[in-house]
Amino acid sequence: MAALIWCPFPDEASAESAATTLLDERLVACANMIAGVRSLFTWQGERGQGDEVGVLFKTDARVLDQAVARLEMLHPYDAPAIMGWRCDAAGVATAQWLGELAETTQ
Repeated sequence: MAALIWCPFPDEASAESAATTLLDERLVACANMIAGVRSLFTWQGERGQGDEVGVLFKTDARVLDQAVARLEMLHPYDAPAIMGWRCDAAGVATAQWLGELAETTQ
């Protein structure tokens, strides 16, 4: 089953570094880096804003928890916003491609 992880980063370099590690460790099959994400937020009771790079990681549900935990270790923020979910539907070719991750990490 396909799964996705969404995570914003402070800059392109840190996003690429984390994505490269997750790809090398076969915890994700793809990382779509989306520059120009404008974030408005409340953190520790204070309003804030910033420019970030969002990354949508594609993975397999069988390694989702492992990928999220590893991403949390790699991320430069003290408390990164990392959200992962299992997909209800995916194309056959996509599901097969992502399923190869679980086969090589088990």
